[in-house]
Formats: sequence, C-alpha cells, structure tokens
Amino acid sequence: MERGAGLKIEEPLQLTDRVNRISVSPTMAVLQEAEKYKARGINVVDFGPGEPDFPTPEHIKRAAIKALEENKTKYTAAPGIPPLRQAICDWHAANLGSSPAYQPAECVVTSGGKHAIFNAICALVGHGDEVLIPAPYWVSYPDIVKYAGGKPVFVPTRAEDGFRLRAANLEGAITPRTRMAIVNSPNNPTGAVIRPEEFAKISEVCRREGIWLLSDECYSHFTYGSAKPFTVASVAGSRERLIIAGSFSKTFAMTGWRMGYLLAPQPLIAAVTKLQSQSTTNATSIVQYAALEAARGPMDSVWAMLAEYTLRRERILNGLRAIPGITCTAPEGAFYVFPSISQHFTADMPSDTAAAQQLLEREHVSVVPGEAFGAPGCVRISYATSLERIEEGLRRFARFFGNTSGKSQ
Repeated sequence: MERGAGLKIEEPLQLTDRVNRISVSPTMAVLQEAEKYKARGINVVDFGPGEPDFPTPEHIKRAAIKALEENKTKYTAAPGIPPLRQAICDWHAANLGSSPAYQPAECVVTSGGKHAIFNAICALVGHGDEVLIPAPYWVSYPDIVKYAGGKPVFVPTRAEDGFRLRAANLEGAITPRTRMAIVNSPNNPTGAVIRPEEFAKISEVCRREGIWLLSDECYSHFTYGSAKPFTVASVAGSRERLIIAGSFSKTFAMTGWRMGYLLAPQPLIAAVTKLQSQSTTNATSIVQYAALEAARGPMDSVWAMLAEYTLRRERILNGLRAIPGITCTAPEGAFYVFPSISQHFTADMPSDTAAAQQLLEREHVSVVPGEAFGAPGCVRISYATSLERIEEGLRRFARFFGNTSGKSQ
C-alpha cells in the first residue's frame, strides 16, 4: 500500500557499515545464556566469566566511598586526574620495570582496558590497514579492528609451542599494508606467556618495519612457574611505536568498576585524549580515586589471588588430563585453560560450539567455544571460581565426555 493511505509502513532499521561489520561479544553471549539457566534455578557450573571471583580489596572500596563523601563527583580532565596518571606511571615502573618511567603526558586513563584498546585502534587504524593478531586471540580484537575499518590478519600459534608467538612468525605476516600488531601476554584464552628475549625480538621487528606494537598487559601479574611479570616497555629502544594497554580489572578485582589506561608516545596520547573528549569525556570520577588508592597501595591482594589461582590451575589441569581424549597445554599465565576436545566430535556434536551448547543443556556447565577465539576444536575454561565448583565441573565434564566418546564419528 502506498504511503499516506492510512497504513503505516515499518521501514527496516538502517545501520551503518561500521556497526554491521562487528558482532556481539561471544563471551557476553555465553554469560547471558548461562544466566537464563540460573534464573530458572538450575545449578550451573560457570566456567565462562573472565573475571576474578574475589572481592575488590577493602582499601580500594573505602577510597571510592571517601571520594563520594567528599563530593568528588564532577567532571575531570579527559585524560584523567593528574595524581592518578602519575601513580599509574610510577606503579608501572615499580611493578613491571618500564624504564625510563613513563610521564603523565604519556598516560591517559580510560573506562577499562577494552576502552583503551578501542581508542588506540580508532586513533591509528584506517580503512584497509592490516592489523596482525596472533591466534588464538581475545574475542574483541578483530571486531574493534573491523569497526575502525581495518583488516584483521591472523598469525597462528601452536599448542606444541605453548601457543607462544614467535617474532619470525609475526615478521612473515607483515605486508606493506600492515599498520599494527597486537600482542597479549599473558594470553587470553591460552595463558601463553612470551619470554622477555622473544618479546624483545618482536619489538625489534615492529620497530624495524615501522609498525605499531600494541601490548595488552591485562593479566600481567598472574604468572606461574618460571614466567614472571614483564613489560616490553623495559626493552631499550622499544618506545617509539609502542602502546601499552593496561587494566585494573583483573589485577585488583575491579572488573565492574571499568578502569584502564594507555601508555604511549605523547602525540598519540593527545590524539586519544581528543577522541575521548568527544565520546566518554572522562572515566568515572570516584573510580579514578579508587584506582589512585589501588596504584599507591599494597599488592598483598594480588599475591593472595595468585596463590589461589595456582592451586586451582593445578587441579583443573590434572582433572582435564585424566579425561580420555582431552589434551591441554599448561597455561603460564592468566586464569584460563584451553583444552582441545576435538577427539570427542561426532555427527551429533561436530564442533566446539555444539559441544559447549550440549554441555550447558545436558550437564549445566558453561564454557566458551574455541571458535570465538579463532581456535576451533578447543574450549576456554576459566578457573576464576572456587575449588569446590572446579571439582563439580570436572565431575560433569568427565560424565559428559565419557558419554560422547563411544558415539560414532
């Protein structure tokens, strides 16, 4: 019917190309699906969330309350309050070894680590630019690159190498269109940790080829065995095209507070500040004062979390490896294991996505499919949950995969 004839015609919603290029975060989709089961009163073992199950330390919470009581609730400067920017620079030098220490003009405070990465990519990546992303990768990297108009180029890593990125592999993927490489160590989802000497080689490749190196240090302080907290900003001559993305979320159990930062050359920080001034303006004022206390305060809570994660890591590794047909590389950092389950695929369960769905439906265990991370055949399991829940989850895993192992392939 024609317009104006009394019947309203609903026009389809027209969205921009930049929004149509991206998808909903797969990890958020898994979380939402698990919540539906929980809302029905079902006992779900939730291995999906990528966040600490520990509370934010008391001294950090008290700092936020104090800031609220003192009415520190106004706008702040777009790059963050000066004391916090200085404290972040000092904390990074003291705890990760950046040398020389960054200066406040080389720091911008963001609303979480994801926001820091988003701003850096939007400031540097244009249409047709290629961004190298080692796989497996954190789910948001490709979509942020695509939103900015860039092209994600995946650089495979191997389970036999502990999923560690090699400088030679990165160099082999560089083309005249390459603008940036994103490196995440410790890695989400694999827990891989790049050794300092290899990281220095990666930095040198990027410097020599004139591309930006974005180092995501979200899990910097959760390392095991011989792996230690490290920043590539401690490597001499690395800083000209280096971007450090940091987060308070994991280190200080502050995921919901949304607090992160970028450390980078001053001209890039100025560009990100300009972008931020036209979008979020500033990170929440009271959260900045809580972060100030976190950066200046003790690290005791971090070491307590790490000690607990170490116990959980050992238990879940042993439990998974005891299930026939499941193989699992030992993570050297973060709080995830990334087992291969492909030996259990059947005509009725042909992929990790199908396996994750059936695990939730039949055993009420929530995991994230490896396909979301560019690694079909695996699933990501977070051990940021209690040992009791890990034990229950392992029992359900063993029962589920025991029931699938005998089915026809």
